Amino acid sequence: MLKKIDHIGIAVKDLDEIQQTLSDAFDLKPEFSEEVKDQMVNVLGYHVGESTIEYLAPSSNESPIAKFIAKKGSGLHHIAYQVEDLQKTLDHLKQKGFRLIDENPREGADGKNIALIHPKSSNGILIELCEVKKE
Repeated sequence: MLKKIDHIGIAVKDLDEIQQTLSDAFDLKPEFSEEVKDQMVNVLGYHVGESTIEYLAPSSNESPIAKFIAKKGSGLHHIAYQVEDLQKTLDHLKQKGFRLIDENPREGADGKNIALIHPKSSNGILIELCEVKKE
């Protein structure tokens, strides 16, 4: 069911600061930068080898990321797993009794469809499931 770890999401207050830090320390340049409007978040993505790190900054004080940072500070926000068929995976989890934030896929960053599993169903860890959009 799970194909691989797709990315790790890290909540930060300021994308410019993290971009400068990664550039100064490791000469890293972001692979993508975008706003995901329905999630009220700006995303800066870095590919490191076969892994991707997404830095997430709120674009609104009402953003779930803004609330996360206010409560816990900057840090690890979620881990994302890539799946072959996102809707089928969500249906399977719902049938098993998992609490889902998203019962249907929605548009995420980096050209992917995503859905979230509520941390109360996954040992306190926010899990994102994603699939590459089918063309």
